[in-house]
Amino acid sequence: MPEANDKRLTRRELLKKAGVGAAAVGVGGAAAPYSFAGPLRFKGRDLKGNLTILQWVHFVPAYDDWFDNTWVKNWGQQNDVQVSVEHINNTLLDTRAAAEVAAQSGHDLFMAIHPMAQYEDQVINHAPIVQEIQRKIGPYGALGKASTYNPKTKKYFAVSDCYVPDPVIWRHDLWNGIGEAPYTWDHVRKAAPKLKALGHPIGIGQSQELDSNMALIAFCMCFGSFIQNADNRPTLNSKNTIAAVKFMADLYSNGEDAAIFGWNPASNNNYLYSGTASLILNAISATRTPEAQNLPFSKDLWIWPIPGGPHGRLGLEHVMGAYSIWNFAQNKDNAQQFLVDLIVNYKQATDASQLYNFPSFPGAYPFKQIRKTAAADPHPPHGKYTILTTIAEKYTHNIGYPGTTNAAIDEIFQKYLIPQMFAQVSQGQMSAADSVKSISSQVNDIFAKWKARGKI
Repeated sequence: MPEANDKRLTRRELLKKAGVGAAAVGVGGAAAPYSFAGPLRFKGRDLKGNLTILQWVHFVPAYDDWFDNTWVKNWGQQNDVQVSVEHINNTLLDTRAAAEVAAQSGHDLFMAIHPMAQYEDQVINHAPIVQEIQRKIGPYGALGKASTYNPKTKKYFAVSDCYVPDPVIWRHDLWNGIGEAPYTWDHVRKAAPKLKALGHPIGIGQSQELDSNMALIAFCMCFGSFIQNADNRPTLNSKNTIAAVKFMADLYSNGEDAAIFGWNPASNNNYLYSGTASLILNAISATRTPEAQNLPFSKDLWIWPIPGGPHGRLGLEHVMGAYSIWNFAQNKDNAQQFLVDLIVNYKQATDASQLYNFPSFPGAYPFKQIRKTAAADPHPPHGKYTILTTIAEKYTHNIGYPGTTNAAIDEIFQKYLIPQMFAQVSQGQMSAADSVKSISSQVNDIFAKWKARGKI
């Protein structure tokens, strides 16, 4: 439970506070860390003092430019709050969170790109924030709630501003040249040897990094393999998991390159940008960069939902923005109001991200409106981004689906156990059955630990 002196905003207090008005969307290049320390020009506001925010370096640079130089600047001026934003590489977020918790000191507002359920006891209950956002723009999306709410403890351990659909991005020219398309995983396996022979392998990582984690968990789901069930009980050790691991090992052997075992989160993007990869699973940063750089094949990059498997077509969010306020934060009121205002006005954020960030509260920017914005995108082929709303609505699920994102799922995700399970087999170190059994044993131990702590 939070400390007794953990002051939270009641609905009444939130209603009294001044919301930020509409601000012009900024676009531009990469953003540097930004601190607004100008004069406090708006006297008489309910908020005062400082606000420190830590978040990632966004994969679409225009977003950070808008966030730092338009949104934060305007919000700080309107609320007499000096806001300081620190951006760090996404690979450093988990270790920084652990360091701040260990020191019981750090930023007022901490943004992760996956819900940090392990730190539930270290954060406030974010329910008043969720309630106030819902009062203004309507219900929390099911995906966001499943990712940030613990039904066991009845606590919101974070608030999600956005999630990112994770399509398959493929070179239409290359696939069309062999008379194939990645409609199902069987189509991918059939096409992979031909594409590799042409010098264009499939690019699905099996490494200790974010993209491999997301892609392989989603791949498992397409085969009916789930880390847990709807009751948050572990279910990884199954015939479906073994079948998925065998399938991916065969796909690697016939259609991929050994470099996938050492990839970092930028590797599959760079594999695509180099003109080598014929297919990757990634967010649309992988298409926006080739467009911005006028790469010759950018018009041939198509976006589709994840290929279908024996269990259907099931994907994950590529990343999920999840903001948390520590129990030890110095400026909780400011952090809570900042989140309310940002999320209520999230249309600006989605547009600034070039449709990378989808709002976790759909009322901020309904799918119908996003679809119109996507249809107007000028990059060829015409209308290619409209499929994103279908991917978001029909095929995007939380980490831990069909259960909720919980502390056990968070630990499994942070330890990259699923990529390890695949890589051991693809590299010939273990049989599929043995690898699944070994990783499942670790998964079961993790679940037992968090159940004993009352978090599942």
